[in-house]
Amino acid sequence: MSEVAQATLTMTRARVLAVEKETHDTFTLTVASADPDPLPPFEPGQFSMLYVFGVGELPISISGDPGEPERQVYTIRSVGQATHTLVSQRPGNMIGVRGPFGTSWPVKAARGKDVLIVAGGIGLAPLRPVIYHVLRHRDDYVRLLVLYGARSPRDLLYRRQLAEWGRAPDTQVLVTVDYGGLSWRGHVGVVTTLFRQVRLHPSETVAFICGPEIMMRYVVRQLEARGLAPEDIYISMERNMKCGVGFCGHCQLGPYFVCKDGPVFSYRQMQPWMDTHEL
Repeated sequence: MSEVAQATLTMTRARVLAVEKETHDTFTLTVASADPDPLPPFEPGQFSMLYVFGVGELPISISGDPGEPERQVYTIRSVGQATHTLVSQRPGNMIGVRGPFGTSWPVKAARGKDVLIVAGGIGLAPLRPVIYHVLRHRDDYVRLLVLYGARSPRDLLYRRQLAEWGRAPDTQVLVTVDYGGLSWRGHVGVVTTLFRQVRLHPSETVAFICGPEIMMRYVVRQLEARGLAPEDIYISMERNMKCGVGFCGHCQLGPYFVCKDGPVFSYRQMQPWMDTHEL
């Protein structure tokens, strides 16, 4: 067994460094190894299995900077007992970490091209490592385009960082919400409406998409209509993952187990299954 494979099976004790509230129900957890060995490095798009002692284990995408391997960051929506316990941790508390697991965004294949990121809701979290990577290796890429949609202003993640990214060279960040309210001065509408504000070079663009499946389906249609090839479109299918190793079957999608064969797939791989109603 390789060292990487062994690392995914071994649980590392991790100390909570910080818990930051992002929205009314979403928090970002930062941890570092409490054992002699550091946490294993990860690639953008991979996930870890986080274990809450006495409660259980669950898969969470890594949302931090892959260039800072000494700590790992997870953005978590509180929707059940395990996630509520995770986001209720205090600095100094211990959790267990296994991983990283899964496939990653093909950032190396995107070198020399425009990188288009389209995210919906908490789908920005698995894509944030791509943004960190592109900004850290800026000379390897042409333009960075970030289109982000959320239900309302109070549901937007990383608001300060969105503004910072938008000021970076050759970077365009556009944000929209479904319902703005009286105080909102930005775009209103679904994320696909932002394509009116972007000039794409189809043959020179690689697109990374994460969000609700219905949103990803419509984004892909927009991209195909603008000339992007299915093999240049990548999506994260983080559905119903539980065990992380393709054993329990919760995440089976057609011939794939999302936790083991994904969560990142090319649209060429997913096209037959995303076009099947209620699969």
